[in-house]
Amino acid sequence: MGALYLTIFISLILALVFLVLFLSSVRNGQFEDSYTPSVRMLFEDEFNLEKEDDSPSESKENKQNN
Repeated sequence: MGALYLTIFISLILALVFLVLFLSSVRNGQFEDSYTPSVRMLFEDEFNLEKEDDSPSESKENKQNN
């Protein structure tokens, strides 16, 4: 029975620690960016195209021939 009380006590302490960490991150503005996630998917293709443009010209020629 003592082990049960010990695990309940440890889980409550752990839950309080996570609650304090969450509240401190909210107060510090960690979750204030509400604009970027809504438009991130619109710009992913442009970033992928830029990475492909940096490849050497030989690989581009090989892609065109295949």
